Amino acid sequence: MKHALKPSQYAILIAIMLTASVGDTLLSHGMAQVGAVDFQHLHLLWRALSNPFIDAGILLLIGFFASYMTALSWADLTFVMPSTAFGYVVVALLSHFWLHEHLSVSRWAGIVLITCAVGFVANGPSRTEHPAEEILDANLGR
Repeated sequence: MKHALKPSQYAILIAIMLTASVGDTLLSHGMAQVGAVDFQHLHLLWRALSNPFIDAGILLLIGFFASYMTALSWADLTFVMPSTAFGYVVVALLSHFWLHEHLSVSRWAGIVLITCAVGFVANGPSRTEHPAEEILDANLGR
């Protein structure tokens, strides 16, 4: 049985994509300002927490985590992960146009391949149905 997603569930999937993509990009930008961190200079990680880009990235990634947990409460991991894979496109675009990173043809090809594969997952159910759950749902009037 195929379940259609509610608009609020689509909103959660979009929130996962955007908060992860923008949060990771902000962290990258902030860490580029902080500089290289290694085992001899771990104290730089504490200094990094005063960078506004890193702070904003952390807040967005907390939002990502909350959205991710919400999605996993009503969908299988094997549905949520691929369904949010369009975030790779968002990261690539932000990295290219905002961080001015060079993306090779092979990276673009990989991103396109991942994005195309999302179509296969999107056509399947969001939650694996188990016969015992179906009987319980029918008895509870769901």
